[in-house]
Amino acid sequence: MLSLLSDENFNGDIVRGLFLRDPSLDLIRVQDIGLRTVDDAEILAWAAVNERILLTHDRATMPDFAYARLTKAEPMAGMFVVNDRMPMRQAIDELLLLIDYSDQAEWKDIVLYLPL
Repeated sequence: MLSLLSDENFNGDIVRGLFLRDPSLDLIRVQDIGLRTVDDAEILAWAAVNERILLTHDRATMPDFAYARLTKAEPMAGMFVVNDRMPMRQAIDELLLLIDYSDQAEWKDIVLYLPL
């Protein structure tokens, strides 16, 4: 199972839907760990140290911060950029597919855009 971190603006309905489908899900929100007001670079640094793949809708800036980390040879656990116009059921289904059928190490240093 993957270890995930959702950023501040990630759709809460998707998070709730993921937990409804898989109550044992290893997902925490930045709001739950006191990172709500920190910048994107700090969130990515925390995710890297704690080996959590970041869930985000932020296609505009978050991937740039991820690529900057990679350019500086800094670790990154991975990032799933979920299109915010994607139907909620499809987003949940695709995320659960990734969670259930892949390993954490597969996503190291990878930025994946959903839909698949």
